Amino acid sequence: MTATEAAEHDSAGEFAIASAAPGTEPQPAPGATPPQIPPLTARAAAELVGTAALVAVVVGSGIQATELTKDVGLQLLANSLATVFGLGVLITLLGPVSGAHFNPAVTLAEWWTARRGGPGVTLREAAVYVPAQIVGAIAGAILADAMFGEPLVKWSTHDRSAGHLLLGEVVATAGLILLIFGLARTDRLRFAPVAVASYIGAAYWFTSSTSFANPAVTIGRAFTDTFAGIAPGSVAAFIGMQLVGAVVGLALVALIFMPGRTTEDQPTV
Repeated sequence: MTATEAAEHDSAGEFAIASAAPGTEPQPAPGATPPQIPPLTARAAAELVGTAALVAVVVGSGIQATELTKDVGLQLLANSLATVFGLGVLITLLGPVSGAHFNPAVTLAEWWTARRGGPGVTLREAAVYVPAQIVGAIAGAILADAMFGEPLVKWSTHDRSAGHLLLGEVVATAGLILLIFGLARTDRLRFAPVAVASYIGAAYWFTSSTSFANPAVTIGRAFTDTFAGIAPGSVAAFIGMQLVGAVVGLALVALIFMPGRTTEDQPTV
């Protein structure tokens, strides 16, 4: 999610660099070595490992919290703080490689913005990223369960099908997309690791769903019957609302960050 990758093709600025407006990418100095785009295999591996680590942080910190205290508020606080710090580190580390999407909603939103030839992931790259993210999320949940002596795969019984939780997912995902692509549009992606991690931490508390905002993470969390789990029967509705939220987020980006006029275009009195 940081901005040092502005020249790196589909690195969405450590989450969405490639969604920056055309023409905003810095050009290499004359005689300088052009920036190298990592192979697609390396980028897919970064997405898989990053998503796995993210889910391991979410699930593992949830298990640890429930073992240390019975206070649900403290459990959520521990879970959200671990997620904030873990996400910030992962974005900083892997952003220069793949863009650190770790999220099919972000990948698909970036592909949509780039579909007319602008910077961003291609359809082929998105088709590689998304499965890597899903596999990584499942692996991360299994790894967290293994570290804490839980059954490696046990379907969650935590039902999250209530309508107000689904609304929370729309809000959480729309806000995430607005933040990432808004930072790209305003050339402030250097703040993305802190900004995105901070937003997710805040959304844990201000959304009713505790802000999954990520289809891959949602799938992965169905594989663990622990604090952070979600019942398989709730997964489809959550993912549907996350995709709706992504569309709303992109619409807000287009509305709020539309190109401005030059001073010559200002009407005279």
